[in-house]
Amino acid sequence: MLGEYRITGRRANEIAADIERAVGTGELEPGTALPPLRDLATELGVNPNTVAAAYRLLRERGVIETAGRRGSRIRPRPATTPRDEVRVPVPPGARDLSQGNPDPALLPPLGPALAVAAAGETVLYGHPAADPELLALARAAFRADGVPDGALAVCSGALDTMGRVLSVSLRPGDLVAVEDPGWGSVLDLLPALGLRTAPVGVDDQGPLPGAVAAALEAGARALIVTSRAQNPTGAALTPHRAAALRAVLAAHPDTLLIDDDHGHGMVDQPFQPLAAGPDGTATVRRWVLVRSFAKAYGPDVRVAVAIGDEETVGRVLGRQRLDAGWVSHLLQRAVVQLWKSGAAPVAEVAAAYRARRDALLAALAARGVTAHGESGLNVWLPVADETAATAALVQRGWVAAPGARFRLQSPPGIRLSIAALHPDEAPALAADVAAALTSHGGASRLV
Repeated sequence: MLGEYRITGRRANEIAADIERAVGTGELEPGTALPPLRDLATELGVNPNTVAAAYRLLRERGVIETAGRRGSRIRPRPATTPRDEVRVPVPPGARDLSQGNPDPALLPPLGPALAVAAAGETVLYGHPAADPELLALARAAFRADGVPDGALAVCSGALDTMGRVLSVSLRPGDLVAVEDPGWGSVLDLLPALGLRTAPVGVDDQGPLPGAVAAALEAGARALIVTSRAQNPTGAALTPHRAAALRAVLAAHPDTLLIDDDHGHGMVDQPFQPLAAGPDGTATVRRWVLVRSFAKAYGPDVRVAVAIGDEETVGRVLGRQRLDAGWVSHLLQRAVVQLWKSGAAPVAEVAAAYRARRDALLAALAARGVTAHGESGLNVWLPVADETAATAALVQRGWVAAPGARFRLQSPPGIRLSIAALHPDEAPALAADVAAALTSHGGASRLV
């Protein structure tokens, strides 16, 4: 079970710390089964309740998982080994298409906006946490997109917002329905909070309604959806798919809905609300829609505005007061200046990214290679063997992101970021992809 490793400790926190240290050093590998409670208690000479408390601490920290009679085991990918570490080294001269960053040439200069922000009122303790002008701009944009009215919060990016919402709404051990393939950071965040994942399949129109329904019927208490620019597949909700998902949610009104619209400001697909229908009828009681500015204004602009039901957002704000306190007003004011000035024109930016996606998708299709990329910065290619496909592409001077960073149970694939890929480069990349997928030792043709 544990091989030669022997767990030590007399108290619950000592036992938990010893196991987590062994996971971090590799002495206990992912998938390793832990001893039954009574067996370990007897070995350590402690009460079984002490071991139970230690295992509970490890579950809450996302280090282990418990599956009924099958017992407890080290998670396949514990929170101490983030998915971002699953990457391919970039050799000299190779083109790195693995990062998922926006194109710096399409980002607005921050200097003028920060200068205006710095000239504003000095913020001291006791100042309101959110900039009123930012809240007003955000509320107007939400209303224009048909989002129901709700409470507003300003957080430090999409992941920060989602982490806060989950931590104040769920308990360790709760089941969360999540897109598969999906954003690797979210797939890491859930076990780090002690939450279990229910994978939901995705196609070009977003999460599959049948899969969502199955997850909710299996006990998932929350659903995380990416409205547009889904990472890694580029999926974007259509009106028909949004209506189908609203019907599923309406049958499970106690579900916590978290809608990640990080593509706001750099996509041209219209937003499709899920928390309420076109007539304003609510589908769920608890919901949060978060829009970050990282892709439109730059990853270092750590600002996101969230809207949601009064209770959930109120809990988020209450917790925020006890830790970070607030998001820098310099950044909030800078976002206001960028937003008002149109420094990053949405239509132009979205058109540029669309042209790059479409060029690559067309070039791949011309060579018989199927890929996905309805919106956003990425193109997803299903493959038979991720390792062979990425290695074959590296040999041809292109570095892709292995799909393992984004998958739970979905089939293998690789992600190509098109943000800085000029349309003229698409034919060469497509030719190399096709050659890599048919070369000796490479992956099979896409399906």
